Formats: sequence, C-alpha cells, structure tokens
Amino acid sequence: MDAQQIKQRFGIIGNAPLLNRALEVAIQVAPTDISVLVTGESGTGKESIPQVIHQLSSRKHGEYIAVNCGAIPEGTIDSELFGHEKGAFTGASGSRKGYFEVADGGTIFLDEVAELPMQTQVRLLRVLETGEFIRVGSSKVIKTNVRVVAATNENMQSAIVNGKFREDLFYRLSTVPISLPALRNRQEDIHLLFRKFSSDFGDKYRMPGIKLTPDAIQQLNSYSWPGNIRQLKNTVEQISVIETSREIDTIILQSYLPSERNNSPARISDSKESINERELMYKFLFDMKKDLTDLKKLVVELLKQEGDTALSSDQTKMINRLYDDVHTDSLQPSTHFLPPAQKEETTFAYPTQKTAEETFEAHEEVEESLSLEDTEKELIKKALIKHKGKRKYAAKELGISERTLYRKIKEYNLTD
Repeated sequence: MDAQQIKQRFGIIGNAPLLNRALEVAIQVAPTDISVLVTGESGTGKESIPQVIHQLSSRKHGEYIAVNCGAIPEGTIDSELFGHEKGAFTGASGSRKGYFEVADGGTIFLDEVAELPMQTQVRLLRVLETGEFIRVGSSKVIKTNVRVVAATNENMQSAIVNGKFREDLFYRLSTVPISLPALRNRQEDIHLLFRKFSSDFGDKYRMPGIKLTPDAIQQLNSYSWPGNIRQLKNTVEQISVIETSREIDTIILQSYLPSERNNSPARISDSKESINERELMYKFLFDMKKDLTDLKKLVVELLKQEGDTALSSDQTKMINRLYDDVHTDSLQPSTHFLPPAQKEETTFAYPTQKTAEETFEAHEEVEESLSLEDTEKELIKKALIKHKGKRKYAAKELGISERTLYRKIKEYNLTD
C-alpha cells in the first residue's frame, strides 16, 4: 500500500514533502515491533501516525488504545496504565486491569508522553525492556506483549536536561523517530485543507461551503498558523457557521485570525525567554540584597567587638573596599552604612555620643527606604499609572506576565 492509498484510507490531506516522508517512515516501520516516537507541534495531527502503524502491522486485529498522558492525574496514572489490586488505595473496591494488560497483543499510543511522572517513567521503561509490569498494590509480575507508539510536542532534549524526562526512556521510545511538519511549513497544503474542511462543514450544517477570494487565499497561505491544522479547522468552522456570505474576502478572513505578533510560536518563545530573564534578574538582585544584609551584620558584630576603639588600618580598608564593591547605582543608599571616616586615615572611630548599633540602625533605615521591594513597587505603580490601570499593557512594559503583575499588586496592596 503506497502513501496515496494510506492518505485516502486515514483521511490525511496534503502533498508536502515533509508529510510524505513521515508517512513513508511509518509504512516502513509498521510491520516491525519497534517503538516509535512521533514529534511535532500541537495540532499537527500526530494521532494519525500511530493508527497507520497499527493498521499496517500484524497487530491490527489486536487492541488499539490511545492514552492522553497529560489528561490523567498523577495519582491515578499508574493504576490506569498497569492496573491495581483491591485495597491498593482509597476507593479501590476491586481489582482492575490496566491498559498494558488489556492491550496485550495490540498497540498502545501514549500521547503527550513527556507529561508522565518520573515514577511512571520507571515502570514504562521496565515494560519496554522486559515486557513485565506489576499492578499497583501487588507483588505478582505480569507479562505483556504490547507495541508502544508515543507522541509529544515538547523538545525532549530540553526535557531531559531539565530533569523532566529520563534519557534512557527517551532512547528506548525513539528507536524510530517520526517528525510531523508544522502547517506553516506545508504552504502548498493550507488551501487544500481549507477546502476539505469547508466541504465537510457545509455537509454537516447543510449549507453551501465557503470559498475564498484570490487575495484571501494569499492571506491564508501567508499566515503562520501557530495552532496548525487544529486552528485552521476551527477557523473554517467558525466562518462557515457565522458568516452569511459564502465568499470570504481578506477583511472577513482577517477578523478570524489572531494577531501574528501575539500568537506566533517565535513571539511566544521570545515572551517566555523575556519573563525568565526578568525573573532571574529579580532573583539575582534579591540575593545581592541578602548578601548586603549579611555583610552589614558582620560589620555590626565587628564593631561590637571593637567597641569605641579604633579599627586597624587593614580592617578599615577591607570594610570600605567591600562597600565600594556593592555600592552600585541600582542598590545605592543615600550614604554609607559605615560611620563617616576618611578612607585614607589609618584609624576608624565612631562618635562617642552613639553606639555602633545606633549608628547602623539609622543608616539601615535609609537603605531600606530604597530597597529592591520599594523600587519594584514604584516601577509597578508608574506602569499602572502610565497605562491607566490596564494590567495587560503595564505587564508588557514591565516584561512580566499578567498573572505575575496581579500577584505583585496584591502583595504590595496596590490599587490600579
């Protein structure tokens, strides 16, 4: 069976070279029992590849079970996949077979596999290596003969580096990797898919299908489609139901397309990087402030020990050097927290009318008035005033998410 026959059988639309290559690999690997990992952005149709593999394999008469790993709570996913015994946990009123037991001799499709908890990843690795698993609450080893096809829209190398996914499991799952292209990389297929969806929804809602003007077709093809095929399908359905005109021009089409600037994957990635950098900067600054506080405590302890006697020349130079190192514009108090003294002098003495602690407390109050929290609070205030209380634009200017801004407003008891 060639690629065109496969497309007709499974309703796969398109002739893009990258799509054809993915189907060719799926056809070649189907007769084997090799594990396959399907990758691609959300909405690219990854769920069709496991069905092709299963139906073209010797397991086609066995069970085919699709599992969305991201939709099952962490506390129950082991039970769903591997089963459990009566009394294994609260609510387990009887024993239950898991998907790996039910699908013995068939295929399991693990969608969003990167969402699996670490404990479940260990169990899955054992099944892939030995074909054995144990029900939750049991000690009996059960054998199974299941072919696993997994899919994810995440960057697996990043997930491994961040400790979210086991490297050994990744290599076991991705014996044969299949990558589905994003819709923006299949421009020759976009209008073809649009026409197919238009016809389908015309039949479904018993109305003529919608058509695009030449300019609208060009606009359709030039849009980035961050939600891929799923977004295109939803857009066609919206237009089919809402618009009375069956001919769609650029003005109508544009009203159904979210802003490129706000929704393209590149912009979303840039936004996340910006937020992460800002959070790292805040953490760095707060850590620096903590170091300053610790340094001041050390100075006070030193002054307590010395009392009103003069410090040595080396002690004086060390303290002033430490202060100069942290005396930056962004964290600058109005005056040194050290008592007034000429740095070139070889002695360092406090005025006799104040103790070291009293002098430090006075200067600490000045420093705290210009603390990082106050600086951040002022920045948020100014941004809210500038944008007339509109959090969306204030958050954008500050380089943080609206959720973070809302939390900060609540934390500082600000009114916008």
